[in-house]
Amino acid sequence: MNFLRLVFAIVLPPVAVFMTSGISSALVINILLTLLGWVPGIIHAIWYLQKTEERRGAY
Repeated sequence: MNFLRLVFAIVLPPVAVFMTSGISSALVINILLTLLGWVPGIIHAIWYLQKTEERRGAY
């Protein structure tokens, strides 16, 4: 996981998801979770970044 994306995942979770996937359903979900609470947005962003990294490593 890129260090810059990890920092953004903690500070501004939607920015980290946007840097990874662009405008997608994951971004919308992360924005909604961040609006509900900062911590759910962080958890989703880190989870999404990790899953994306695993998928890229598998290929």
